[in-house]
Amino acid sequence: MAAEELIEVKFRLSDGSDIGPTKYTSITTVGSLKDKIISQWPKDKENGPKTINDVKLINAGKILENNKTLGESRSTVSEIPGGVITMHVVVRPPMADKNIGN
Repeated sequence: MAAEELIEVKFRLSDGSDIGPTKYTSITTVGSLKDKIISQWPKDKENGPKTINDVKLINAGKILENNKTLGESRSTVSEIPGGVITMHVVVRPPMADKNIGN
């Protein structure tokens, strides 16, 4: 069996800082990438994500689905062979308590 292809990815946060780059196999799911982001979220940043549903990953203008693999989510148009893929991280702001004011 051939060795699994490794894809180098870094995650760009809204303030311009990065998490990574780190190499992942093409069968890594987007949901597990989001878990990695949550576990590596800088402790000095406020309003960090709590669950994978608090995070949106965007690659080449496309929001990635949790159940898709990295290989399925790649955009070959914007990639440079052997280069690092930059995925943008958007954190959903915390929901206001619906019971406030009632």
